[in-house]
Amino acid sequence: MSLKAILFDFNGVIIKDEQIHLRLIDEILIQENLQPQRDSERQASLGRSDRACFQELLYNRGRVLSEEYLTQLLQQKAQMYVQELEQLEKLPLYSGVDDLIFQARSHNLKLGLVSGAIRQEIDIVLQRAQLTEYFPVIVAGDDITTSKPEPDGYLLAVTRLNQKYPDLNLQTTECLAIEDTPAGIQAAKRAQMQVVGVANTYPFHMLQRCCNWTVDYLTDLELERVQEVFSQKELQPTADKW
Repeated sequence: MSLKAILFDFNGVIIKDEQIHLRLIDEILIQENLQPQRDSERQASLGRSDRACFQELLYNRGRVLSEEYLTQLLQQKAQMYVQELEQLEKLPLYSGVDDLIFQARSHNLKLGLVSGAIRQEIDIVLQRAQLTEYFPVIVAGDDITTSKPEPDGYLLAVTRLNQKYPDLNLQTTECLAIEDTPAGIQAAKRAQMQVVGVANTYPFHMLQRCCNWTVDYLTDLELERVQEVFSQKELQPTADKW
């Protein structure tokens, strides 16, 4: 077995924007005459799609939610997010993303992005960061109706990679996912992928218990070492630390 593709999460892996998302969700709730998020709700939202978050938040507040109403809130939040980023002179990108992309391309690995964020939000970041060309396959929150920890986003990414590269014959077990939250890690695991947990959002020790590899920063990830494990007949179940 060999490593053929790396699938990145977006929020918390490529861009440090969780606090922006949480604040915008609160602003929308207040505009809807609803209570802002409780601390427990904020924690539970990390790693999940905006769709899933709004569904749960409004349900908890007794608000009847139609698909049209939900779509309107998601579009409003996406527009607010774009406006927020346009005011920033420099995007809060995590270090190590460019280098990992370079390493992956030098090893002829395919790249994809799997996120619960709306496509509009992803596009503006990738365009400004000049990363668009490196992610030929993107599964966004508006591509599926489920949210991490369900594996649907990762499974769809594999399908799309195989459609784009007919000779690839990619299996989920030949993919490496880069995640920062338990929900995202669980989604990748359910898709039978190996996972690198990067401690951008949760403490190292929490991620180490459920990942194949755990790093404090993406710059710590040794891709060749990961490839060696994939090349073995049986993948090692133990979690490695760098």
